[in-house]
Amino acid sequence: MPEDFRVSITNAEGKDAYPISTFTWLLVPEKIADATKKKAITDFLKWMLTDGQNETEKLDYAKLPKPVVDKEMKAIAKIQ
Repeated sequence: MPEDFRVSITNAEGKDAYPISTFTWLLVPEKIADATKKKAITDFLKWMLTDGQNETEKLDYAKLPKPVVDKEMKAIAKIQ
């Protein structure tokens, strides 16, 4: 996955790959002046990448691979 997270998984190769796939994208500001809003947003994003991953398979979604989660957590830490 590139540093800017721009990647497509549509028409993935492989016998068991689902051809129509994508990610859910969120646009999050790099700077959030309101400390309460910043905490709410970053806490929610962290939950999605940690405990929230335990809900994905029940909803027929795939968990994110650890390298992707790690990269996302680093991006969240940069929010000012």
